[in-house]
Formats: sequence, C-alpha cells, structure tokens
Amino acid sequence: MSKNNISFILHKPQLSENIGACARAIKNFDFKKLIIISPKPIFPNDKILATSVGAKNIINQSKVYQNIEKAVENVDIVIATSARFRNKNIKHIKLEGLKKVDFKKKVGFLFGSEASGLSNNEISYANYTLQIPTNPEFKSLNLSHSLIIIAQIVSSILKLKTKPFMRSKKVKIASKKEIQSMINLCLKNLEDINFFKPKEKRPIMLENLRNIFYKMDLSDKEARILSSVFASLGKKRWLTK
Repeated sequence: MSKNNISFILHKPQLSENIGACARAIKNFDFKKLIIISPKPIFPNDKILATSVGAKNIINQSKVYQNIEKAVENVDIVIATSARFRNKNIKHIKLEGLKKVDFKKKVGFLFGSEASGLSNNEISYANYTLQIPTNPEFKSLNLSHSLIIIAQIVSSILKLKTKPFMRSKKVKIASKKEIQSMINLCLKNLEDINFFKPKEKRPIMLENLRNIFYKMDLSDKEARILSSVFASLGKKRWLTK
C-alpha cells in the first residue's frame, strides 16, 4: 500500500485560503496528490501559496480539470464526502469502514465546494459516500478540516497495513476510465433509440445508470465484455437501417 495511490479531489473550491490549507493538510500526512476541478479563484495564486505554508510542492504538482468525469477517469475507487446522508442507490461507508478499502488501488476522496457541497449528479461518479460524524445540529465542516480528518485516518490505516477485502490476484478491477467508456457506449445506444423520455428526466436517469454500473464493482474483463455487447448492439442497429 502506497500513499502515492491516494488523491484528494476538490470540486469547485471557492476560497484560495481553503485550497492552500488543504495542500498543507495533504503534506502534513505525507500524501502527494491534489486534484482540483474548476476552481473559482485563479489557480495558483499568491494567497493559495501563502496559506499552503510549506506545501508549495503540493500546489505546483497538482492537476486541474474542468469536469469531474476527466478528473476521476484514472481513479479506481472514488469516495465522495457529504455532510448530508444521500438517499441514493449508492454504497455508504463510515470512517471505520475505510479499513476495508483496498488502498493498493488508486483511491480518490472527493470533496464538494464550500457553498453547496456535492450534487447528486457529482456523487453519481463515486463508488461510495462517506459522512464524517459531527454535531447533528451543526454538521458543516470547513473544507480543509474535513480533508485533514480523512487524511489522518487513512494515514493511520496505511501504517497498520490492514488487509483489505481480498480478491483473487487474477482479477483486475476495471478502472474508472474503462467503466466510463462502457457507460458512454451504453448511453449512445440509449440515445439512438430515444430512451430518455421525457427529456427533463434525462439527468436523473443518467445519475441512476452511473450508480448502477459503479456499484457493480466490475472487473476489467467484465467491463470489456459489456463494452463489446453495447458496441455490437449499436453496429447491428446501424446495419439493419
């Protein structure tokens, strides 16, 4: 298990100070990877660098993306944090459940913006949701505080070298990129047959489909088989036109 496999992903962060503080927290526990999606402030800037204190290398090495799909495509397991329990068809884990996550894989912790957190659509890209237990009457945590709590717990887990759920060594889990490619083939077929009706329900239907596929924990072989099936269906329909 390596800390190089762990990424901390900030989705649309609003404040420079919070981005800098998150970088500092990442370095506090000797993690390396910061991913930022559509930051509101110019990135990087002097305020970010100043509040990161001695973690300028984390800022300089960070990756910036304009959408969540690209940001997570090379992550095997995405864990979305939320102050609210989402009643969605997605696996939910507690902090102590992180011991069972396979940190030999590429794991990304996804944090929402300070203003609005993560939407249901953004959470649909995750394999799990995670809620940090707080005062029920005052649940909201500062972005960097949430990150540092998770960083400390994950760091402790890695030091203990807790064994994850075991799979056969012959089975390789499909990457986010492979699953997203498969989903895109599925969606193209559904678009071609005008499946998404009425149109206003299309966003929630897309969320539900992503939840289903990510929840399945597919192997790379299974993802390839399903991709071939979806591609064949599209080809057969084109030939019969």
